[in-house]
Amino acid sequence: MTVPERFDLADGGSLALVRAGDPVAPATVLLLHSYAQDRRVWHKVLSLLPDVTSVAVVAYDHRGHGDSSPATAATATLEQLADDLAEVVERAIPHGPVVIVGHGMGGHVAMAMAARNRLLAEHRLGALLLLSTSVGWVAETLPRPLGRLVQDLHAILGPRLVDHVHRRIDKATTIGLRWLLLGDDPAEADVRLVAEMVSQHWPDTVAVFRPGPAPGALGVALEVVAGRPLIAMVGDKDRLVPVGRLDDTLHGHSVTVPGAGHMLPLEAAAGIVPRIAAQVREVLTPVNHSG
Repeated sequence: MTVPERFDLADGGSLALVRAGDPVAPATVLLLHSYAQDRRVWHKVLSLLPDVTSVAVVAYDHRGHGDSSPATAATATLEQLADDLAEVVERAIPHGPVVIVGHGMGGHVAMAMAARNRLLAEHRLGALLLLSTSVGWVAETLPRPLGRLVQDLHAILGPRLVDHVHRRIDKATTIGLRWLLLGDDPAEADVRLVAEMVSQHWPDTVAVFRPGPAPGALGVALEVVAGRPLIAMVGDKDRLVPVGRLDDTLHGHSVTVPGAGHMLPLEAAAGIVPRIAAQVREVLTPVNHSG
């Protein structure tokens, strides 16, 4: 996997950030991963997207995740992650429209950024693609199930979970992961990666973060992207994001992915990439984009 660069934040923290695609492309796709995961969840999208459209691609680990700086009780908040995102947009991607693709909590981060940094979002946010992101209601269903799941993994695999996860993903573990986070017939490699990411964020990240939509952020985000491309995709097997409520909230902007669970970047990358490419094309077509 590509060695990340270090992006220094104003408060002294740093983010692990990777780039792909054409560095001088007129638009950038920014990929935001979900809670208790990291940039590895985007490996299929990072591989496929540059072959589909000429675009710069950036993905990073949120504070407290992956190879980025640890989070504290004071910084393990959606608001802090939103401010981190604003810094990335301003300084790591200083020019051109940005198409933000947020998975789960990553979508909440994007919406919170638009609410907290509206002027920046109005000038730089070209399009928004939400993957498996709950909208329109406060939902804190993710931390507890993930915490229980990791406790079960520890019980099954023993204390050296990360060392064993590649060798000992047994039937009980696979069933638990599939039920909570994956849809029909997941690839074995996807199950292993999800187990590894979740386990590597236990206990610190799982314990300290309580992600959920920021009050009012969706309304502001919808105002900012009015007239710009907006899509919300959800798997019809997603146990964390109700398909019906998503469609009711976004009024026709939602797309249901048959057979997929919560892990759309892994389960449905081949269907996501063309939609990202279409958003990029729309953003770069003056008649369709007023920002």
